[in-house]
Amino acid sequence: MKIKLIQPAMKPRPMDTKLKTRMAPSLGLLTIANLTPKDHEVVIENENIEKIDFNSPVDLVGITVTVDVMNRAIEIAKEFQRRGVSVVAGGIHITAEPEKAVEYFDAICVGMAERVWGEILEDKEKNSLKKVYYDMEGMTGDEIVSPKYKIIDNKKYLYTNIVSTSRGCPFKCDFCYNSCKGTIKTYINRPIEDVIEDIKVLKTRHIMFIDDNFIGNPKWTKEFLKAIKPLKLKWNAAVSSNIVDMPDLLDEMKESGCQSLFIGFESINSKSIDTVHKVQNSVSKYERLVDEIHKRGIMINASFVFGLDEDDCSVFKNTLDWIVKNKIETVTSHILTPYPGTKLYSSLLEENRIVDFNLSNYNTAHVVYKPKKISAEELYEGYLRIYKEIYSFKNIIKRLPRSKKQWIPFLAFNFFYRKFGKVTELICNIVSYENIGRFFRWVSYLV
Repeated sequence: MKIKLIQPAMKPRPMDTKLKTRMAPSLGLLTIANLTPKDHEVVIENENIEKIDFNSPVDLVGITVTVDVMNRAIEIAKEFQRRGVSVVAGGIHITAEPEKAVEYFDAICVGMAERVWGEILEDKEKNSLKKVYYDMEGMTGDEIVSPKYKIIDNKKYLYTNIVSTSRGCPFKCDFCYNSCKGTIKTYINRPIEDVIEDIKVLKTRHIMFIDDNFIGNPKWTKEFLKAIKPLKLKWNAAVSSNIVDMPDLLDEMKESGCQSLFIGFESINSKSIDTVHKVQNSVSKYERLVDEIHKRGIMINASFVFGLDEDDCSVFKNTLDWIVKNKIETVTSHILTPYPGTKLYSSLLEENRIVDFNLSNYNTAHVVYKPKKISAEELYEGYLRIYKEIYSFKNIIKRLPRSKKQWIPFLAFNFFYRKFGKVTELICNIVSYENIGRFFRWVSYLV
């Protein structure tokens, strides 16, 4: 069969450039490609980069769906179904809200695909597709399949050096997909040798680990870091803030080449943290956490969510002051968004506080609910303002890392990716995203 795997176009947020959508390819689709037997022909189309070819001969279409692209995924499915092509949908939104998704596609995959993709292909060949394929319970790390890295077109992306070491997260914050009924209930790690093999296939010393939580199993993480030391990597990952109580693990991270850590601080107000049951976060330990990471020469990418139930208009200034005071190297900001299927969505729906059901607006850049202590307008304006103020010339300079060795990568990211992203996007169109990605990797080796 001829199989087409599609990533629908995202709706850009106010601060986004094409650097965001061209950051890296979809590991999910690359994994599906590797699950597909060699007697089938597989093509991947990323609508963020290229137009979808609706007219080329194809027997089966697979679409990966996040909440903000659901509407577009339905449009794409209709176009292919109109041509007599069967469409299968999967991804986190399908898993979180399968009851509503099932009516729009010929079949849906709820959960992971490793144990059902072969069945889907066999059923399609027999013209007997089921409406729902379920793969969630009892999966082990050694069942996770590597992505098919060799089919990536490097010229289309800044980074293709992305590796996953795990599935799931041990925590169930109310606003996160991990709080959904249908998502994986346990945290599983891949075998260390499998992850190292992926790293070797990529043939680069700079790796981006893209797990929900790189330290979901600290014992595994420590063993893994010891195993990769001989590879002399430079790497980044996302971790939970409870790493503040794991100094030995932070030491291992530094010694194995960690450059930066993405951390979901979410709020500097402990009452706001409590409203979403982010139990792993202790606001009283935030400054010690930052100090422990910085004194090891590791940079921080801090994530903040605005519009929590204890947030009022003071949240923006207070957060900005904290970011600048603690010299946080880079920041990702979000408006609280109740993804369908999460505990937060259920709570707000029950309180009649959801005011916008257009899923295209569920991209953390729109106010789709009634905030408690701030108006929707104040929340949106504050969200835009804090981004501009964080990346103002004045505050970029104030946030310069204490270690001069980090100045070049810090300034490169803050200016080329954040402040002047539109200019960098233009340069990428001239010299290719692959070459700009090489430049950023070269910069990372300077640390």
